[in-house]
Amino acid sequence: MQTFDLVVIGAGAAGLFCAGMAGQRGQRVLLLDHSERLAEKIRISGGGRCNFTNKDVTPANFLSENPAFCRSALARYSSQDFIALVQKHGIRFHEKHKGQLFCDDSSEQIIQMLLKECEAGGVQRWQPCTVVDVQPATPSANTSTSTIDGSSASRGFTLETSQGVVQTRSLVVATGGLSIPKIGASDWGLRLAKRLGHNIIEPRAALVPLTFDAAAWAPFSALSGLSLPAVVSTGKGKARGSFLEDLLFTHRGLSGPAILQISSYWAEGEHLQIDLSPDLDLLPKLLAAKSDSRRQLGNELASLFPQRLAQAWLERLGLTSSRTMPECKNRDLQNLAAQLQGWQLTPSGSEGWRKAEVMRGGVDTRELNSQDMQSKRVPGLYFIGEVVDVTGWLGGYNFQWAWASAAACARSLGGNVSNA
Repeated sequence: MQTFDLVVIGAGAAGLFCAGMAGQRGQRVLLLDHSERLAEKIRISGGGRCNFTNKDVTPANFLSENPAFCRSALARYSSQDFIALVQKHGIRFHEKHKGQLFCDDSSEQIIQMLLKECEAGGVQRWQPCTVVDVQPATPSANTSTSTIDGSSASRGFTLETSQGVVQTRSLVVATGGLSIPKIGASDWGLRLAKRLGHNIIEPRAALVPLTFDAAAWAPFSALSGLSLPAVVSTGKGKARGSFLEDLLFTHRGLSGPAILQISSYWAEGEHLQIDLSPDLDLLPKLLAAKSDSRRQLGNELASLFPQRLAQAWLERLGLTSSRTMPECKNRDLQNLAAQLQGWQLTPSGSEGWRKAEVMRGGVDTRELNSQDMQSKRVPGLYFIGEVVDVTGWLGGYNFQWAWASAAACARSLGGNVSNA
């Protein structure tokens, strides 16, 4: 039986970062992962260049049943802190869009950086290694501490793994979410949390394309591949989301950054409202053209929108594209503008875990300490990264949550070290 100060389960972004930082702070760390390949989500992210953070991160960029929870970790380990680490390792990067930072070369550079940080901390890594069972230490009158419900529990864990039995004083669960199962995603961390008495906020696919009933979508399927800027909104009150991003038509529904963003806010049965002309008040433009232009309606609309989209909307509303602008009725132009700037449709579902970039939901943060990510129910047990009910927007925010939650945990586990 081997003994460690800390065992980290999950060698993804959060797990690697936490292990390396804790090791450099004097902890004896073991990092375990059931997958043969390391950090696949990092590897495939950003088209292979890893959108590793966003330079403009605020708590408002995250969703949770407990919205204030993320504030502490994000404040104490910022995107600027991670950027400094990237620069220290000589990795070149660029800003692509709205503060999103990508490697100039390859996401493999971020993986190698994290591995070097682990090596600097003397971290042992067992991979592939399956964790068969986790047992908290038996309560003892001499070592017990109080949990959230006032009961007593000892700090420490025994792990039965495919490479032998391990004992550890602290255990970090960084097993990620359910998105992209083909790269090894599983619900292992959620099942462990539930078995040890934690509430789970229902997991669902987020940052995912949305689908529609085949018959209802048929008039739009010919627009597959078309992309344009749009404002997409859904929800009410504090649960409302609204994003100005590119919208992409597909054979089955809608995708692109606008839909990926809004999917985290959308709930089954709710409709989306889409403004396909976010930079232009369309009705005054059309009414002015009726007075000043002799062009046909189809040509006038095609000067404002992609031609395929313009034709599809005219056909949908039963308007004749060859009619000249002066021949158009005001009520038809009003209806056309209202439809294009207030298009309402109800998704039937999403592309699910297979296409989701992240998971929304997870371990209930009301049962975790926001300062160090430690369970209030089981002393010495920590949850970090995507397994926790904190979900970021598209654009590097989820990686920043991985780094920040990992840092909050690691910094609580050891003494100060200059580069940690």
